[in-house]
Amino acid sequence: MKLLQVTLLACATMIATSCQSKVKKNTISENSEMMQSTDEEIEEEVKLSPQQLSKYETAYFASGCFWCVEAIFESVKGVKEVVSGYAGGKQKNPTYEEVGYGKTDHAEAVEVYYDPSVISFTELVQVFFGSHDPTQLNRQGPDRGRQYRSIAFYKNDQQKKIIESYMQALTDNKVYDNDPITTEVIPYTVFYKAEDYHQDYEKNNPNNSYIRNVSIPRLNRFKENFGDYLKKSAH
Repeated sequence: MKLLQVTLLACATMIATSCQSKVKKNTISENSEMMQSTDEEIEEEVKLSPQQLSKYETAYFASGCFWCVEAIFESVKGVKEVVSGYAGGKQKNPTYEEVGYGKTDHAEAVEVYYDPSVISFTELVQVFFGSHDPTQLNRQGPDRGRQYRSIAFYKNDQQKKIIESYMQALTDNKVYDNDPITTEVIPYTVFYKAEDYHQDYEKNNPNNSYIRNVSIPRLNRFKENFGDYLKKSAH
C-alpha cells in the first residue's frame, strides 16, 4: 500500500502543486521543529472554537458510517477537527432517523478542518480512498443503503480535477482489479451537522459493539497502511 501511495501521489501531485500543496521548509532549525511538534501535540488534545477553526480549510467526504470516517480523519496529521453530519441530498435539516431510514437522499458525511501547510487536499483524497472500499455501491462493510454511499465532494474545479485524476490512477493501476469505482464526485453545496451524541462517537463509546467490531478494526487497517500520515498521538 505504501508503494501504491507513492505511485499515485506522484500522479496527483502534478495537479495539486499549484493548489494547497504541502509546504516543506528545509531551512527550519531542529529547535524550531521540536517547538512546532510540541505545539501540534498540544493542539491535538484541545478542542478549537469555531473562530479558531475558521482560519483552516474544509473538505467533505462520505464513505460509510460517519463514526468510522470521523475517527479515521481525526487520526491524520494536519487535521484540526472532524464533524459528523449529512450531505449530498436536497432535504433541509435532516435528522439521523430520517437519513438512517432512507427517507432522504443525504449520505452520512464528515466535514474535515485541515491545515493545508501540513496536509494537502490531494493527501486527504488519498486518505479517503485508502480507508474504505469505493467499489461497494450504496454500502460500506455491514452498512447498507444510499446513506452509506461513497462521495468525494469538491469545492472548485481544481479539487474536482484532483479527485478524478486520482480515481483514474487507481483504475489504471488496477488497484481494485476490474471492479469499477462507484464513488460519486459532486460539488459541495451544504453540510448539516449531526446530533451532538454522534460527535467523537468512537472516542466516547469505546465499548459499543459496533465500535469494537467494525469501527476500530477499520481504523487500525488504515493506520497500518498510512503510518506516515498519522498524528503522533494516533500511533
